[in-house]
Amino acid sequence: MSYLIRGLAADGGVRVVAADTTELVRGAVARHGATPTAGAALGRTLTAGLLLSHVLLKDHRDRVTIRIRGEGPLGGVIADAGLDGSVRGYVQNPDVDLPLRDDGKLDVGAAVGKGEILVIRSHAPYGDPYSSSIDLVSGEIAEDVATFLARSEQIASAVLLGVYYGADGEVEQAGGVILQALPGADEAALAVLEANVRDFGALTNGMRRAPLLQLVEEELTWGLGFENLTDEPLSVRFACRCSDEKALEALAYFTPEERADMIAEDGGAEVVCHWCGEKRWVEPDAIRSLTAGEVRCPDCGTLWYRDGQTRIMREGELCSCGRPVDLPN
Repeated sequence: MSYLIRGLAADGGVRVVAADTTELVRGAVARHGATPTAGAALGRTLTAGLLLSHVLLKDHRDRVTIRIRGEGPLGGVIADAGLDGSVRGYVQNPDVDLPLRDDGKLDVGAAVGKGEILVIRSHAPYGDPYSSSIDLVSGEIAEDVATFLARSEQIASAVLLGVYYGADGEVEQAGGVILQALPGADEAALAVLEANVRDFGALTNGMRRAPLLQLVEEELTWGLGFENLTDEPLSVRFACRCSDEKALEALAYFTPEERADMIAEDGGAEVVCHWCGEKRWVEPDAIRSLTAGEVRCPDCGTLWYRDGQTRIMREGELCSCGRPVDLPN
């Protein structure tokens, strides 16, 4: 089981959020058919999303989304997580793999390349999303998340993320830890924490020798008196929100002519969810039902409005072809 623990150290001066995501990441890598390099980038981002949900969110309905948008061959990595322990995500080009670095580690930084990390906090249904971004520091994900927290949230943080592959090519260990200095933290305690993190080494090496909670208590917060706030670890899992209904709605963005071709040539349509890789078959009668209640651009056919859907385009906006949007009353 993948799980997450939360706690405090240094008399409440340090916040700790840690997750063992081995099973979760192993399943996500298999689901997307990701190579070791792409899988490491995806696993680190999924884990970071879960950790950040417990740092940035307040309400169980909130979600946090991390978008790693780099110029490297991976093309980008995204994860979406919530306080309920669910996370989903994908890497744009999961088949990309690079040679190991000189130190024998996966070259995630080169695969990601230069770019930005964007973090979006969604507060639906009671508020607008809030987003902020910074340039990527290394593309290795952990350092980028730590820099984001320092610059955007003004919170000094140590972030450890790792995905380790065994000799059989399977994910053997995956996890992450965030340690944050809270307001009023004792400077001497922070010096001890910094030394602990510096001496700790790679997270997945530690996870191969001891359970995560033991690593947090005896090594990362050594000398600081760790207080576990989760008597029972919180279960975390890969969970998508796709459905047959959403698969059908995705076809609404195709023109009626394109949908007719799907029926004539293929006898229906296969819709693949990019978040989880789930494949769903949509029958002809369901596709034909999409023709009701939609308004399209008379010039280029772009969908402007469809009955029962959240507004796609607003009155007076410009369509992609430049024509002003004109919606029925």
